[in-house]
Amino acid sequence: MSRKSTLPKRLQPMLASLTDAPFDDPDWVFEDKYDGFRMVCEIRRGKVAMYSRNGKIISHSYVEVAQALEGVKGDAVIDGELVAIGPDGVSRFQLLQNALRHKAKLLYCVFDLMFADGEDLRKLPLLERKERLKGILPRHKLIAFSNHRKGSGTKFFAEAEQKNLEGIMAKRADSPYASGRRTADWLKVKTAQRQEVVIAGFTAPRRTRPFFGALVLAVREDDAWRYIGHVGTGFGHQVLEELHGKLLRLKTAKSPFPAKVKDERVTTWVRPTLVAEVKFAEWTSKGELRQPVYLGLRSDKNPQDVVREKSWSRNYCRPPESYDLEFSRRARSIRSE
Repeated sequence: MSRKSTLPKRLQPMLASLTDAPFDDPDWVFEDKYDGFRMVCEIRRGKVAMYSRNGKIISHSYVEVAQALEGVKGDAVIDGELVAIGPDGVSRFQLLQNALRHKAKLLYCVFDLMFADGEDLRKLPLLERKERLKGILPRHKLIAFSNHRKGSGTKFFAEAEQKNLEGIMAKRADSPYASGRRTADWLKVKTAQRQEVVIAGFTAPRRTRPFFGALVLAVREDDAWRYIGHVGTGFGHQVLEELHGKLLRLKTAKSPFPAKVKDERVTTWVRPTLVAEVKFAEWTSKGELRQPVYLGLRSDKNPQDVVREKSWSRNYCRPPESYDLEFSRRARSIRSE
């Protein structure tokens, strides 16, 4: 049974755990994993508020999407992913970085419904919530309902690899919606390894490259910053210039790391406040990224929450305790459901 409730403000979205391989299970459904920004939308009496995973209001940046959502039937809180679609029909995180400067095909891909007309739906099974969601959506070119496939995750993942998608989502069909928590009921299976990182500094430019040579990368570990390598590829000229301007405003004299790291002599340190995303080949035995490539900044993430993302086997009854570090601080502030 769903519960009657007033429409809440700034609900945190449910989060998925990284798992090591696709699987088949009749009790699970599988969706595309979109390569964009997580976005929650509140619709109150026809007025739309859109906010990022960390609660930052972003409606003013995507006015056309907000206007499209005014057509939702009744009051609602909707969960989805804002993406930019390339000429190949695939969502690309890099395209979304430039969507405000250049024309890009934006799409809000919606996949869950937390509230509808003051009714709390989060205890309902996932498939029931999705059915309710489908029924309130307007027909609009900027809004897409996230379809799913039952049971056949292995085949769905192979198709995602062929299409060069980021991966797939696996969700237990009867799972409730756990606001602000990372659970074993939602899993993500990636076609390539990615990692959110915090920029701790930059090195001097080399040869003909202007502005800087590479970024110094960090994650949080045991309430301190851990060095995980440098990234020096994936930058166009405009990205180099804009990112260098942001970094100069964050200059600081002191390294955030307890021990010396590579190329300190030519490094300019910055306050660790900018979050970026990289793709990479693998983790080294020293806990550093091998062959990382810069993908873009993530304004929707809090630097204090960026930890090394570790995969776990679905055979566990829940993710290991260490895996929940990213949201342990937030979880303490979220009232029990």
